[in-house]
Amino acid sequence: KDFFGMAIPSLSPEFFEKIGQYAEYWPTTNLAALGAGLATVGIIILIRKTVPKLPAAVTAVAVVTAATFFFNLPLETVGSKFGSLPKGFPSPRLPAMSFSLIRQVFSSGLTIALLAAIESLLSAVVADGMTGTRHSSSAELNAQGLGNIASVLFGGIPATGAIARTATNIKSGARSPVSAMIHAIVLLLFTLFLGPVVQAIPLATLAGVLLVVAYDMSELSRFFSMRKAPKSDLAVMVITFVLTVVVDLTAAVEVGVLLAVVLFAKRARDTTSVAVQTDWPKEAAELLESGVAKAADKKDLQLLASRKLPKGCEVYEINGPFFFGVADLLQDTLAGLEKTPKVFILRMRHVPAIDATGINALRSFNRHCRHHGTTLILSGIREQPAKAIEKIGLAAEIGPENLCGDIDDALARAGQVAGSI
Repeated sequence: KDFFGMAIPSLSPEFFEKIGQYAEYWPTTNLAALGAGLATVGIIILIRKTVPKLPAAVTAVAVVTAATFFFNLPLETVGSKFGSLPKGFPSPRLPAMSFSLIRQVFSSGLTIALLAAIESLLSAVVADGMTGTRHSSSAELNAQGLGNIASVLFGGIPATGAIARTATNIKSGARSPVSAMIHAIVLLLFTLFLGPVVQAIPLATLAGVLLVVAYDMSELSRFFSMRKAPKSDLAVMVITFVLTVVVDLTAAVEVGVLLAVVLFAKRARDTTSVAVQTDWPKEAAELLESGVAKAADKKDLQLLASRKLPKGCEVYEINGPFFFGVADLLQDTLAGLEKTPKVFILRMRHVPAIDATGINALRSFNRHCRHHGTTLILSGIREQPAKAIEKIGLAAEIGPENLCGDIDDALARAGQVAGSI
């Protein structure tokens, strides 16, 4: 609208209605505004290629604003659109507070806080992608919260990190949080002393800057390279992209995160297995002879090849994270047993993590084993699963003597149990 100088009385926030308004008011295009917008884009591109150390966006805005003023071009400016900017610094005062007011605005305040957090963290992620750095989520949210609390004392409203401003800042040469501090100081100076200068800036010029920022943020080469990604990832990206354009960013993020969680659960299930090791001494020997075994597994295979499985003992191994999406695999294993063993060894050396659903599945498995007179032995439990099992009390239910560090200890324990039965 502002880039083309269209005389649209009230621009709709809805995507399709907005496109209809653009088509309806296309004849009202202001050629002077279009020229100012194109000049802004051209100056930014030229400065980036010839004098990259010069802040391109600021220079372009200054040049086009000066040209608009000296040649008296018929352009809508910040002043003509929004009126004069307030001068001076507001006096601090405590807001009126009461229990009834808190109850009335609590749900809205919580929603605003969550949306503000999402927007700020998205801005930080965009900044990380453009600079190659890594942000601290805690620092970002704590600073934003303290800043918003302080702004209330001066009549302010909640603010967030903005993706457009962040990208513009980085493209102008910013590389550290000092740039945000300078940004705040400059805004303060404009508020106190330089209001008339801001009022003279043409809206078409600002629209030109935002067009360049939008192009920079789009990272088209990376966007189009996603067509080679797995179809599930591509679907999540396309759905999120469409929702961002058609609905809004918040809805797109919510749906995108939900789809990503579902996709993660599916992948966790696809990559995790519960495998039986019935004839493992022979299988281990064959793997060692073939030479295809990984170096990390050779020691384990050599150990297995030299051991005999105690009578009445079954050995199974879980490979992959034991999350909610794969907990039923253990139940399927139970259902597939034709004969109840005396001892059931469950190897967990390849389980990096376990959640509450996985722990509940193990607990149900242990109870099933006890009901049928089977002793459950867990072997090779890694750090996170061991802590989780201990904290929730499952370790005590299984018995400390049945939690073994490796398969050698587990086989020795199985021999003791089988020999005592």
